[in-house]
Amino acid sequence: MSYEELWHRLTPLYDAGEAKAIVRWLLDVCFGLSPTDVYCGKVTQLSADDQTELGKMMLRLEKGEPVQYVAGVADFCGRQFRVAPGVLIPRPETAELCQWIIESPQMRILDVGTGSGCIAVTLAAEIPQSRVTAWDISDDALRIASENAECARVHVSFERQDVLSLPSGSSGQAYDIIVSNPPYIQPSESDGMAKNVLDYEPSIALFAPADDPIIFYRRIGDYAIRSLTRGGQLFFELNPLTASAVVDYLRSIGFADTEIRQDQFGKNRFLKATKI
Repeated sequence: MSYEELWHRLTPLYDAGEAKAIVRWLLDVCFGLSPTDVYCGKVTQLSADDQTELGKMMLRLEKGEPVQYVAGVADFCGRQFRVAPGVLIPRPETAELCQWIIESPQMRILDVGTGSGCIAVTLAAEIPQSRVTAWDISDDALRIASENAECARVHVSFERQDVLSLPSGSSGQAYDIIVSNPPYIQPSESDGMAKNVLDYEPSIALFAPADDPIIFYRRIGDYAIRSLTRGGQLFFELNPLTASAVVDYLRSIGFADTEIRQDQFGKNRFLKATKI
């Protein structure tokens, strides 16, 4: 199979530019072929075993499976993270959230709903003296996140925790930063979403309840106002449709100095709130 034959197979699903990028990335990550190798025709020189494996991967791509799941890894903040269908694929927008936190590093950090561990591992690596704890409700996610921390050679304390079942009252914990990218897509938005996201990525990590789209923000906010140190900061990735409702709620429970930042597409995507 030549490079041209490979990317042409994906054009029923993607435009030519995206199809080419997907195939180039797969050949680089899984078979060690640089763009120069690809353009010089070295795809046809792969071993028989590699050709067989590449053929299996292409069949998965032709069904719409995201290339990150096919390759088993995703790029995030200059590192590669192991991913599988049980965890959300890290997005470039979430990298922007990490960078905001790194700008004013703190020591004790909690990542709620860690998934692949991309936020927790990145912060542990970029803020070397930090102590990072990460929660998730999924055992599969915690296993993958632990493997990613081990690969990055950082320490993160992973814990199985359901944020919707946290007890009320004092938490007995003290964090300088709590961060979360919770499920925030409203079910009514699914019509405009890519089919490969809907068919393959975990809905539990994507969708908020239709009848209470900011429930995760409220529960995490309630925990954070009890658990952050004075001056501690709460960071969220947001759905622009509910951003103002989240801000109003956090202000109502005692957070101050709320700041919203836009993502690279000009959407209200990130929030920082300070406990006074």
